[in-house]
Amino acid sequence: MAWTRIAVALIIIAACLIALGLAADVLVDWLWFSAVGYLDVFWTMLEAKVALFLAVFAASAILLWLNGSLAYRLAERQGHLPSVVSPWGSTGSQTLTALLARAALSAPLSQRPPWRLVAGGLLVLAALIALGEASNWDVALRFIRQAPYGQSDPLYGRDIGFYLFSLPAYVALKNWMLLTLVLSALVASAVYWAHGDITLDKHRSASPWVIAHGSAMLGLFFAVKAWSFWLDRFLLLYHDNAVVVGAAYTDVHVELPMLSVLVGLASAAAFASWANMRVRSYNLPAVAAVLVFGGSFVLTLAFPALFQRVYVKPNELQLEKPYLERNIAFTQEAYNLRRVTVKPFPAEQGLTFQSLRDNRATIDNIRLWDHQPLMDTYAQLQEIRTYYKFHDIDIDRYEIGGSYQQVMLSARELEPARLPSDAQTWVNLHLLFTHGVGVVMSPVTRKSAEGLPIFYLQDIPPVASGGPAVQEPRIYFGQGADSYVIVNGSTPEFDYPKGKDNVYGSYKGAGGVAVGGMARRALFAWYFDDLNILLTNYITTDSRILFRRNIQNRVRTIAPFLRLDHDPYVVVSDGRLFWVQDAYTTSNWFPYAEPLPGGGTNYIRNSVKVVIDAYSGSVDFYVADPADPVIATYWRIFPGLFKPFEAMPVDLQKHVRYPEDLFLIQAQLYRAYHMDAPEVFYNREDLWQFPRQPTGLHGVEGGDSARMAPYYIIMRLPGEERAEFFLMLPMAPSQRENMIAWLAARCDAPDYGKLIVYEFPKDKLVYGPFQIEARINQNTEISQQISLWNQMGSRVIRGHLLVVPIENSILYVSPLYLRAETGQLPELKRVIAAYGDRVVMEETLAETLAALFNESAPAVPLPGPRAAPTPASPADLRAREALSHYDRALARLKAGDWGGFGAELDAVRPLLEQLSRHPSHR
Repeated sequence: MAWTRIAVALIIIAACLIALGLAADVLVDWLWFSAVGYLDVFWTMLEAKVALFLAVFAASAILLWLNGSLAYRLAERQGHLPSVVSPWGSTGSQTLTALLARAALSAPLSQRPPWRLVAGGLLVLAALIALGEASNWDVALRFIRQAPYGQSDPLYGRDIGFYLFSLPAYVALKNWMLLTLVLSALVASAVYWAHGDITLDKHRSASPWVIAHGSAMLGLFFAVKAWSFWLDRFLLLYHDNAVVVGAAYTDVHVELPMLSVLVGLASAAAFASWANMRVRSYNLPAVAAVLVFGGSFVLTLAFPALFQRVYVKPNELQLEKPYLERNIAFTQEAYNLRRVTVKPFPAEQGLTFQSLRDNRATIDNIRLWDHQPLMDTYAQLQEIRTYYKFHDIDIDRYEIGGSYQQVMLSARELEPARLPSDAQTWVNLHLLFTHGVGVVMSPVTRKSAEGLPIFYLQDIPPVASGGPAVQEPRIYFGQGADSYVIVNGSTPEFDYPKGKDNVYGSYKGAGGVAVGGMARRALFAWYFDDLNILLTNYITTDSRILFRRNIQNRVRTIAPFLRLDHDPYVVVSDGRLFWVQDAYTTSNWFPYAEPLPGGGTNYIRNSVKVVIDAYSGSVDFYVADPADPVIATYWRIFPGLFKPFEAMPVDLQKHVRYPEDLFLIQAQLYRAYHMDAPEVFYNREDLWQFPRQPTGLHGVEGGDSARMAPYYIIMRLPGEERAEFFLMLPMAPSQRENMIAWLAARCDAPDYGKLIVYEFPKDKLVYGPFQIEARINQNTEISQQISLWNQMGSRVIRGHLLVVPIENSILYVSPLYLRAETGQLPELKRVIAAYGDRVVMEETLAETLAALFNESAPAVPLPGPRAAPTPASPADLRAREALSHYDRALARLKAGDWGGFGAELDAVRPLLEQLSRHPSHR
C-alpha cells in the first residue's frame, strides 16, 4: 500500500537524520576529549552507554517480539474466529471489529505490510526503553567496579557498599523488567484484540489461548514482584516516619515480616498463574492478583499504620530509641559530621586593647568589603571597557609583603553580549574578541581616603602593587558565556585596549581542536549549526576552535557523575591564572541517613579538587579524599582521570579552601545532629538555627531579615600559635536570637578539612547578630548620622555583620557604605564595632577599635605589607601611656564621671614628670 511505503520511507529518513546527528556529536566529543587528554574517559563512557543500550534494546525487543509474535501466531493458527469464552459464562459473537481485523489480516504472513509496521513499532518501542535505561550507565559501572565501604548496617549486616552500589542496580533492573513485561502484555493484548480474541463490548471476553498466554505473562510478573518485595526489605532503611529516618520499630517488627510473607504470596501467585496455562480459568489469576495486591495494601500499608498508631505512638521514645541511635550515627557518618571536634568557648568579657595587638593577624584581616558593594566598585573602576565583566568576587589568602593576608579578587572576563549591537558580527564574536584579561585584587580591610578599595592587582595588563605578579593574564576559559571562538586565524585577535589604540596578538596555547581542514570545518559547521565556519576565509591550517569554555560545563562534560560547587574561584599562581572547582561525590542510597530537602541526596564528600588553566583550558582532577568509597569506585572505572592530591602543584595547594556548599549542608544537618543522646534528639531540646540578620539596605528596625551565611576569615583559634584561614558560621538556639556556638572549618594544611564547634556556656548570654544589629539601630549617634546621610542625597548601605572570635571573647564588626542616589560607586565610609555593652562607629577600623576600648587611634596599624618593627623607646612608651590616660579622662568627663576623670589625670602627672626628667630618652 502506498501510505505504508510513505510511512516506512519517512521512518527511514528520520532514523538517518537522527543517526547523522548522533554520529556528529560522537565525533566532536571524540575530538574534544582527545584534545583535553581524556580519550580513555570518553571511550569508557561511550562503551558503557552503547553496551547498556544494546543489552536493554536486545532484551526488550526479544520480549516484545516474542509476545507479539506468539499472540499473532496463536490467533492465526486457529484459521477462523472462534467463539470466545466470556467470564460470565456466555459465548461472545463475532464483532464487527473482529471481522474487519480478520479480513485485513487474511493475506499470507509474508505479504502483510501492517505486520512489518507493527514489527518496526516494536523495535522503536524497544529503542525508547533502551534510551531511557542507557542513562544508568554509571549505575552499571559502579555495580561492576564497586569498592567496599568497610562498615556494615546493623539490621542485615551488609557492607554499606551494597547499598551505595548494588542496590541501585538491582532496583533499576527490577523496574526495567516490570516495565517491559507490562508493555509486552499490552502488545500481545493489542494483537489479540485486532484478531477479535478479546472483546471490549458489554460482553467483555477472551479466548482460551489469550488466557493461557496472559497466565504465562502474569506468572512472570508475579515472579518479578516477589523479587521486588525482597528488595523492599532493604528499602526499609530509607523510610521516614517523621521521627526516625531508616528502619524504625514498626518497619523491623511488622513490615519486615510482612514483606517476607509477600515474597511467599507472590511466588505462589506466579506458580498458580503458570498452572493456569492448562486450566485456563479466570478465577485462579484473579485470586492470585487479589492476594498479592490486596495483601500488599493490608500487610505493608494498613496494618503497619495501625500498629504504629496504636502500639508505637504511645511508647514512641522507648521503642524508637535504638533506631534513633542508628539514624543519628549514620547521618553523622554520611555527612562526615563525625569529624567535628567540640570545644568549650567561655565567651568572656576580658578582651583588651592589648589583646587586639596580640591578635593583629586577625584584626588585619577583618573583612570590611561585602561582595555586592565591592562588585559594584570593581565594575566602575576596573572593567575598563564595556565588553569586560566581573562575574563574581572570590575570597582567598596570599603571602603579601611577608604577611598572611585575606584578599578579594575577581577575573576580568570578556562578555561579547556587551558589545554594541552593530559590532556583534560573526567575525567579532568568534574570531576577534576571544578572551578576557587579568584579575583585580584588593585586601579585605584597607581603603583609600575616599573610601575606595586599595588595589594589589589592577588595570590592563595587570599591574601588581604588592600583589602577586601575573605574566600570563589572558582568560580563554572562565565563568562567562560558553560560545566558541576560533584562534590562530588569518586575522589577529584583540588582546587588550591601550589608550585610544588596541593591542592585538595570537593564541600560543595548546587548547582547542584543530579546525583547519575542510572536513572538520564542515563537521563543526553542522555541530554548531553555523555555516560561517565552512564559508569564512579567516580560518587557516593552524586554526583551532575553542569550545566548552565555561569551566563548569567543561568539568561536567568530562566527569558528569560529579556534583559541582556553585562557586569556582580564580587563583594567581606562578604568574598564571587558574580556576579551582570543588567537586562532590554524592548518593541517595546511604542507609539510615537524613536526606537533604528536595534532592534526596543523603551522602556527600568533597572528594575532588579540579584545577582548570584559564589560558590553555587543561583540566586536572585531584582526589582530596581517597577514603571515600564512591571516588575509589570511580577511580577504578576511570584510572586515567584522577591524580593523587599530592600531585597538585605546591603553590596551588596553598589556595585550596573548604567549600561553602558542603559547609552549609553540614551546618544545616549539624543543627539537629549535634545531639548524640536519642532522648535529647527526640525532644529537640537543643535544636540550633542559623542566626538572623537584617537585609534592609539602611539597617533600620522593622526591615526584612535573612539567615546568616558562612564566611571566610583569618583568625587565631584559642590555644593555637598562628592565624589560619577558616570558614565559619555562628549558631543560635531555636526560636532565640542569642548565640549558642560557632562552627568552623579549617582550610590550611596540615589541618585542612577538620571541623570544630566552639560551644558557649548555656548559663551565659552571648549576643547574636540580630541583637547586635538592634543595639546598633538603637544607638542615637549612629542612627542620627545615618538619617542625616540619607537626607543629603546619599544612600546608606549597611554591610553584613561579622562575628569575630578573638581569644576567648567575641567582637562584632560591620561596615557602612555610602552611595550617591545617582551614582553606582559605593564608598566605605564608616566601621561599626560592638563589644560588651559598647557600640561605636568611626571612619576606620583602627579608629573604631581604639574608640571601643578607649585608646588613642590609630593604635592598630592598617593591614598590608609591613616593614620590620622598630623597638619603641622608654620615652615613647611613657608618652603613649600618658596619652591613653588623657583620652580616658576625656571619656570619663563626657560621661559625667568626675571621680574617674580625676583619677585619670592623677595617673598622667607622674608620667609627664618622668618625661621631663629624662629628655634624652626621647
